Amino acid sequence: MAVATLALACHGDRSQTAFDGTVALGYAKTQLDFGTRIPNSIGAQRTGDWIVAQMKSRADSVIEQKFDHVTAKGDTLHLRNILARIHPAAAQRVLYLTHWDTRPMSDLASDPARRSLPMPGANDGASGVALLIAVSDALKKSPANVGVDLLFVDGEDYGEDFSGPDVLLGSKYFATHLPSPGYKPLYAVLWDMIGDKDLGIYQEPISLNRAPEVVSHVWNQAQALGYSRYFINSPSNQGVTDDHVPLLDAGIHTIDVIDFDYPAHHTPDDTFDKISAHSLQIVGDVATGLLTSK
Repeated sequence: MAVATLALACHGDRSQTAFDGTVALGYAKTQLDFGTRIPNSIGAQRTGDWIVAQMKSRADSVIEQKFDHVTAKGDTLHLRNILARIHPAAAQRVLYLTHWDTRPMSDLASDPARRSLPMPGANDGASGVALLIAVSDALKKSPANVGVDLLFVDGEDYGEDFSGPDVLLGSKYFATHLPSPGYKPLYAVLWDMIGDKDLGIYQEPISLNRAPEVVSHVWNQAQALGYSRYFINSPSNQGVTDDHVPLLDAGIHTIDVIDFDYPAHHTPDDTFDKISAHSLQIVGDVATGLLTSK
């Protein structure tokens, strides 16, 4: 994809989008109230059904990709991706994605006794889902200038080893089961861990290496909105193995927008008090502005 495809008519002054961070925060709380969203759990079933219901009232079509995965230990996970499509006939499309599952262990907890506890997933899971649902609300008020696909992937955070076979399950499945032959969005953005109260999003190195024009596009939008303090124009210290990698491998120019400097990451402390409407508003303004800027 040529960089010119991503040309953005940025406005020098900060603009206001139709995104509502307070509403988004409420969507995060709803997910936490369902409990942990570990594959095969009641919390996962209820959350998946809720996401489907939310998107059916907002999008033009909703596709559920249901699939099973047998883990390295021999357990069978019943998984589903949820793809909500706005203006599905539009040839020019943008794909936004996030994961909606939560991790069954808290492997980074400082106390070894807490590492077997499931992770609540306020930021790592619920914040991204909340963002995409609130983006779809915003697009009802201020329509996008392209077709939009909102993808909620399952099974991202299940396995113990992120180089192993039991992680990124939903994005791997989607990358090999695209919604149509030749599916090729202009670009894709993974929104992950974007609700941290102490928001600081650096440019993720794998994204910079493999889709630099998309990184520039997103960070230019943040700058145009006056959010350079939060979208920092500098690489982060490490690349992140995340749901953008299977899509990149499938030829879709995808980046990871992630605040990886999050002390509660993969611990039982990833709770509702760690995220804020303010942070969701900032990221939501950028996500919505990318789709509605003229």
